[in-house]
Amino acid sequence: MTERFDCHHCNESLFGKKYILREESPYCVVCFETLFANTCEECGKPIGCDCKPITTGGVTYREQPWHKECFVCTACRKQLSGQRFTARDDFAYCLNCFCDLYAKKCAGCTNPISGLGGTKYISFEERQWHNDCFNCKKCSLSLVGRGFLTERDDILCPDCGKDI
Repeated sequence: MTERFDCHHCNESLFGKKYILREESPYCVVCFETLFANTCEECGKPIGCDCKPITTGGVTYREQPWHKECFVCTACRKQLSGQRFTARDDFAYCLNCFCDLYAKKCAGCTNPISGLGGTKYISFEERQWHNDCFNCKKCSLSLVGRGFLTERDDILCPDCGKDI
């Protein structure tokens, strides 16, 4: 008489099949994943399962598990695993999308001011400039750390602005 080797949960025979031991009890892969595996916040499927063959592991973001392939930028859908990213209103964004959508724009060059890597910027009356863009409109002298004057939307060094 042959002793049966069955899944602890569904009682299906595990003879010749993959199984996982948990607390010394055998489970078929489906039951184990259903009962015990972390499920991806995005797709709802177990992390590390056969349902996503290219998955080699998971990512934890805001204490929630995700497949690497499911953890993507809210805007462009590019994978964020292993990339620098940021969040707004609990949504994750790659840095390019975040800057395009939410970062302040430089009044000089109109490119986003990301503030990444300790990048400094100048702020004056609801306008911002990259340090490298904060220059006199007429002579291009850097105004960082110097006095300046304004003429409409332009910023001027004291010499160029003395006639306004």
